[in-house]
Amino acid sequence: MLSLHTNTINILIIDDDEDDFIIIKEYIKNISGRNKFVIQWCGGYQEGVEAVCTGEHDIYFVDFRLGPKTGLDLIKEVVSKNCDQPLILLTGAGNQEIDLEAMQAGAADYLVKSDLNTEKLERCIRYAVARHEFVNALKANEQKFRGIFEKTKDFIFIADEKGLFKEVNPVGESLLGYSREEMFDMHLYNLLADTNEALAIKETLLQKGEIKDRELTLLAKNNQPINSILSVSYEKDASGIFYIQGIIHDITGMKNVEKAKLQTAKLKAAERLVRILAHEVRNPLNNIILAVEQLDPAKFKEEKVYTDIIQRNSSRIDKLITELLNSSRPATISLEKATLQSILAKSIAAAMDRIILKKIDLRQDYSRNEAWIMADPDKLSIAFLNIIINGVEAARPDASSLLVQLKEDRDNYVVSITDNGHGISDENLNRLFEPYFTSKTGGMGLGLSTALSIFESHKALVEVKSVLGNGTSFNLIFKK
Repeated sequence: MLSLHTNTINILIIDDDEDDFIIIKEYIKNISGRNKFVIQWCGGYQEGVEAVCTGEHDIYFVDFRLGPKTGLDLIKEVVSKNCDQPLILLTGAGNQEIDLEAMQAGAADYLVKSDLNTEKLERCIRYAVARHEFVNALKANEQKFRGIFEKTKDFIFIADEKGLFKEVNPVGESLLGYSREEMFDMHLYNLLADTNEALAIKETLLQKGEIKDRELTLLAKNNQPINSILSVSYEKDASGIFYIQGIIHDITGMKNVEKAKLQTAKLKAAERLVRILAHEVRNPLNNIILAVEQLDPAKFKEEKVYTDIIQRNSSRIDKLITELLNSSRPATISLEKATLQSILAKSIAAAMDRIILKKIDLRQDYSRNEAWIMADPDKLSIAFLNIIINGVEAARPDASSLLVQLKEDRDNYVVSITDNGHGISDENLNRLFEPYFTSKTGGMGLGLSTALSIFESHKALVEVKSVLGNGTSFNLIFKK
């Protein structure tokens, strides 16, 4: 790398007049100091372009007049070819317009031939080397931070003082579903799901100048909520103009995992309760059954109707306990390679009679690519069927619809089953997967808890979103 600390500095003088080359060479040779100068000559335009682009020299002096073309043309051509070398334009007479154009084109400096001397050349070389070092350092830093900006998994942005986006990294586009051009017409505060929270963040930022690790919800282009953590601050550039820089970390996956863990904990608690109750009920029940069997039919002939009632109902209670115990056990699965499309097709076929009888408008929207996963097709088909039936039973009396979607989302496959039924209240939504909880008349409340157990056995995340009066959407997220 070219540096003032380098002992040898290679210089190429591009000039069609060899006499001028000899004069400049002598001036440079007279420069005192520890640097050694190796000076070479190039007399033609095209030869000069090729020499600059090889990068074999450290500094290039370029004469303005090079036959039919000019040194300014040469500078523009090599810069257009990304040949990044210090170029110094030599002019015959002071021409401020040409000198300015040369600097704008990419020249490191300019010199007037008639004013040349050893001192000016020494200062010019020192300046060109220092400027080249500085520019290279800037480019290296820019490349380093650009790499962080482009490749990080967080949404990094820069906005003006009012929050209008000026720069966003690719994560912002993929996370929110907006293109860069669309986002440049948007404000940071437009993305927040809660308008009151947007106002609070705006006021806090104005008062304190920064916000650290604030948890909030963003809305993507498709109105999908995104759980996020925002860190943002006011900064000031070299011109004294304020701007906003910030980082948004997507914690939706983490929230889903937390929710899944909570659901699992509830299921395990319910399982423990069922086993305890079953044990405590079954022991005295067995004693009752055994005692009835020991009764002498001859002695209790007239009371046989009562002993039959005891036996029959004891048997029903015993079967019910067995069902409860079976439902509380984790689903055992046998994995094989299968596509989600084929599993969904099996579930829909099993529910088709109900869908037709209820006159439900069924729509299917699947990814073109086959979604291969390791699964137990029969068990997973039952889990999807439970959710589809849930949507069918929630259907409106008229204009009811059911949408089954399968799409790719970065590292996941997402199956969405959405109905436009009566929706679920927030209170019931929190208890949706609890065993034996149901809002249906005559229901046992085991369908969705069984489905959840199967999904968890497949390491799938389950999201449920519902609005009273507008329907419910189940999102089942599988790792690719």
